[in-house]
Amino acid sequence: MTADEPDYCDIAIVGGGLAGGLAALALAAKRPVLDVRLIEPDVIGGNHIWSFFDSDIAKRDRWLVAPLVRYHWDSYDVAFPDRERRVRMGYKSITGEALAEAVTAALPPGRIIADKARHVAPDHVLLARGGRLSAKHVIDARGTGKTSMLDCGWQKFVGQALTVEGGHGLDRPLVMDATVEQLDGYRFVYLLPFDAETVFVEDTYYSDTPDLDVGAVRDRIATYAARRQWNVTAVTREETGVLPVVVAGAFDRLWPAIDRTARIGVRAGVFHAMTGYSLPDAVRTAAALPALIDRGDLAARLRARAAASWRRQRYYRMLGAMLFRAAEPDERYRIFQRFYGLAPGLIARFYAGRSNAADKLRILSGKPPVSVRRALAALSKLDWK
Repeated sequence: MTADEPDYCDIAIVGGGLAGGLAALALAAKRPVLDVRLIEPDVIGGNHIWSFFDSDIAKRDRWLVAPLVRYHWDSYDVAFPDRERRVRMGYKSITGEALAEAVTAALPPGRIIADKARHVAPDHVLLARGGRLSAKHVIDARGTGKTSMLDCGWQKFVGQALTVEGGHGLDRPLVMDATVEQLDGYRFVYLLPFDAETVFVEDTYYSDTPDLDVGAVRDRIATYAARRQWNVTAVTREETGVLPVVVAGAFDRLWPAIDRTARIGVRAGVFHAMTGYSLPDAVRTAAALPALIDRGDLAARLRARAAASWRRQRYYRMLGAMLFRAAEPDERYRIFQRFYGLAPGLIARFYAGRSNAADKLRILSGKPPVSVRRALAALSKLDWK
């Protein structure tokens, strides 16, 4: 194959979700001469809203996400049975539609392939509808792969955008309302006010299982809205999700060394082990990709980056083990209630995955919200390295 043939390209990105979409945007912006193809069978970006704190993204990388931001606030609130707090920290949201619009505008016509990958290899992709696309580099960005080799808890949710006649009364996000009934693990409701009469309500669970009863959660959202005395006249969007919260497991089992296909995003195991969120890491990887793409050892370099990230997440996996293995399900909220009594800078570094040594000590110091005996027993039984 040569670069002049239609079934050959420089870069084939498999998966048009967050990681794949950001990678395509970064390459289009910084390496516009490259022939980049994006393979996605459904809608680029999907039906998702991704939110992040200003401190999650390094200043040098903000050029990549700034055009995608659709909503932003200068602070947010949290509420627990024994604590309420306003945190003065910038908070922003990106929609799947914004990502789709940006990628469609950035890639020339014909570069987005609406098909599913039947087989992914380091230098080619076999498409479900027939045909082979060869490439100098194939990058697998298809999201969560097999997690059976990992020990996981789960963060799962149903989110709905509600139209509230007369207004909902919120002027900033409420990122954790844990004053709700505690069910199926740690439960909280997450609120994003999009405009005066539109609020995104996400009912979220840190649960021991990935099972999600969407109908039951819809009913709980309706009950929550009624408790707030909202007159809901329409549901204009709905999304669901189940994210792994990794408690333990070896990176080599997630991405074996013999697999020489480049990976990014959740597929590479690059996400916050405690929260399951991948946006900060997806931005960092996408921003670095244009400088790495000329190397013949791209897959090895991306795997080394992912392995280093996995090692840095060891502390957060330990916290996850304490949450899911040492705390009673209906008492898990106490861990987050205590956490939100700590300094704003520590909270910011935690969500960015950049906790320093003092932060780590501070999070674990003082009277623990879980049984020390159960925590030690849980850690002793798990391969959480």
